[in-house]
Amino acid sequence: MKIVVGLGNPGPRYRGTRHNVGFAVIDYLAQGPGASSFRARFQGQAAELNEDGLQMLLVKPETFMNLSGRCVREIVDYYKLPLEDLLIVCDDINLPLGKIRVRAKGSAGGHNGLRNIQDQLSSADYFRLRIGVDAPALKYDEATVDHVLSRFKPGEQDVIDEAIQKAGQAVLLWAREGINVCMTRINAPDEKEKKKEPPASREPKARQIEPDKETRSQGDKETGEKKEGFC
Repeated sequence: MKIVVGLGNPGPRYRGTRHNVGFAVIDYLAQGPGASSFRARFQGQAAELNEDGLQMLLVKPETFMNLSGRCVREIVDYYKLPLEDLLIVCDDINLPLGKIRVRAKGSAGGHNGLRNIQDQLSSADYFRLRIGVDAPALKYDEATVDHVLSRFKPGEQDVIDEAIQKAGQAVLLWAREGINVCMTRINAPDEKEKKKEPPASREPKARQIEPDKETRSQGDKETGEKKEGFC
């Protein structure tokens, strides 16, 4: 049994928002011919999926984002499964729109849903698949909340629809072949990204000058500030 939990907020008010792309991936997978109907379980909505003999449980927590860990913990305790059989799908404001990243472990990265899951499991060693929803134009907490709770613009919808389908296929790849194969294939740059990369210069590299301590310290501080997120 593999458990796939897509994060989001329940109710029509939040349907289609950036914060709910995890729900959208679960809904995409639940459209498959081997999927059952959703029913209330584990403080959420759950559907079973039989994909070529592989049993999967698709879950959308109804605890609201900040308490997602309650649902996840209840599932893990019920099935007594190792965390290697759990995959969390969520949004990420630190990734460009539609970009997908798969990780075997890591920090919550400022995402409140992941933070609560980490607290409930007492571990950061669980697999996660993140879908980029772009960063807010303004860098303060209220703007971030408004951004993740907003819906995609018409010009963004095709990109995010394609990303949801790609994420769904990534979930199936993980279930069949494991996290390492999934990371290798999904995290590799696609053809569009390769075209954006500038050609390698044949000119000899200029000697790099070591920055003084004050400049280096300021640069480290700025880099750290950029990595901080809110949702």
